[in-house]
Amino acid sequence: MTASPVVPPSPDHAEDRHEQVVFCHDKATGLRAIIGIYSTALGPALGGTRFYPYASEEDALADVLRLSRGMAYKNAVAGLDLGGGKAVIIGDPAKDKTEALLRAYGRFVESLGGRYVTACDVGTYVADMDVVGKETRFATGRSEANGGAGDSSVLTAWGVFQGMRASAQHVWGTPSLHGRTVGVAGVGKVGRILTGHLLEDGAHVVSTDVNPAALEALRVLHPQVDVVDDVESLVRSDIDIYAPCALGGALDDLTVDVLSAQIVCGAANNQLVTEGPGGSADRMLKRGITYAPDFLVNAGGVIQVSDELHGFNFERAKQRATGIFEATASVLRMAEQEGTSPAVAADRIAERRMATVGNPSRIWLPSGR
Repeated sequence: MTASPVVPPSPDHAEDRHEQVVFCHDKATGLRAIIGIYSTALGPALGGTRFYPYASEEDALADVLRLSRGMAYKNAVAGLDLGGGKAVIIGDPAKDKTEALLRAYGRFVESLGGRYVTACDVGTYVADMDVVGKETRFATGRSEANGGAGDSSVLTAWGVFQGMRASAQHVWGTPSLHGRTVGVAGVGKVGRILTGHLLEDGAHVVSTDVNPAALEALRVLHPQVDVVDDVESLVRSDIDIYAPCALGGALDDLTVDVLSAQIVCGAANNQLVTEGPGGSADRMLKRGITYAPDFLVNAGGVIQVSDELHGFNFERAKQRATGIFEATASVLRMAEQEGTSPAVAADRIAERRMATVGNPSRIWLPSGR
């Protein structure tokens, strides 16, 4: 078993100076993983472990650099005293995932002494974190039977709902979604739970999903929901709010240009296909579409698992996730006052918090020094 720090990020990421990136190789189990720690200015770096069959180690590295930076911003804007990190395991989880491999990975996480705290992500689940947790104290997202928070989709959906209510208040003057039509793209666990909250609040929901089984489960649970064939049909339909809750890249230029909704607020990560001046967020701003930044409104999951670090209490975690309402409202107010997109406003709030509350030149050590 060997671990080695990687050289600094490529010139394309020169402005994103990660504190530490570690390659993890274990010949006996076939483990190939990368752990990226973007910042510990606010505390230990928390972020999930993605198990994915990357085409190359370079692709895996690019993903972990991007994801760990995103986690730093997510944790900061959510008001958590946590830095940002992420890990990727290279391989097909359906074929390569074994107890031995996960435990080897857990030993690498433990070797960092708490600088990185892991959780579930694409390709990893609560049961996997239970296995990883056999080798490290720094695995969250474990089952309730093992002292964990269980399924984090519960508070992820709750947080998105709060962000949507705050967006409605900003646009229409009331946080109620009663009578509004919400288009939900992706009705897996988060989308399905979110749909329940929307219906309880009196919204009309239109949904789509590439997985027929997910749509059938939704029909059984909520037969009053309308279903359309695909995402293109959904975004072109007469909806007030668009909620992308599946994979990233939901907001490309074509989608933004034809979108009928006045608000975009959903659980999917990395929704903006193009960033910076003239990117997806700017295009929405010019069209008068209010965008609730994804890394803000979907922070309920990380809030839920982070509560495990203090002895998990669901009501305490839910109360904190409810705070996504005011956090979203603050971002939208700031964006309006500064004449910029909510995406830029959220970034500025996160950067300000890392620079003022934390200390960007400090390296967090297990002792807390």
